[in-house]
Formats: sequence, C-alpha cells, structure tokens
Amino acid sequence: MSKTFTEGAKRMANIQDLLKQREELERQIKQLQDNSRSEAINTIKELMAQNNLSIEDLTSTRGGGKKGESGGKTGTVAPKYRDPVSGKTWTGRGLKPKWVTEALESGKTLDDLSIKA
Repeated sequence: MSKTFTEGAKRMANIQDLLKQREELERQIKQLQDNSRSEAINTIKELMAQNNLSIEDLTSTRGGGKKGESGGKTGTVAPKYRDPVSGKTWTGRGLKPKWVTEALESGKTLDDLSIKA
C-alpha cells in the first residue's frame, strides 16, 4: 500500500466519524427542541387553567386587547376643521388636504379653520 492511499483511507475514516458525530448532535438538538416545546406547552396550559382561559379567549378581540387592536375599523372621528368656502371637512388626522394647505399658505391658522362647538 502506498502512503497516499493510507492517508486517504484515514481521511475517509475521519469524515465518517464526523458525519456520525453530526448525526448524533442533530438527534440531540431535536430532542432538546422537542423537550423545550413540550415544557412551553405545559406551562401555557397551566397558566390557562389558573386564569380560566380558553383557546377562544386567546384568539378573540373582546376583552384583554388594547383599544384599536381588533384589526378592524375603530369608528369614525368627528371632523375638527372646515373649509369656509367649500364646506369640506378634515379630522386633523393624516395628510393635510389641499384646501388646508392653501389656507395656511394664505395666512390663516388651523384655529381659523377649526369647527367651533
């Protein structure tokens, strides 16, 4: 046997050993992930039982969420400003309409355009 053949065989044996080690490490990683997931699920179930919660409580928008978190419309907002010429209104939210920008450029203030209660 030549020296290069023997070195090549050793190298192949090392690669095989490393591949076996990798398989074992991947198995251990999967086992730890599964255990961690199971522990998390058990903790969640315990907390749900302690707080008398159901799956519906976790997925519904009623109750515990903050205002406006339902994902839907939260209602209309009363306008704060009115164009004295056209009667158009603006709530003060979002981009300023063209009529507001033009009025401000002509020297008026937002207070001049505000709807008095």
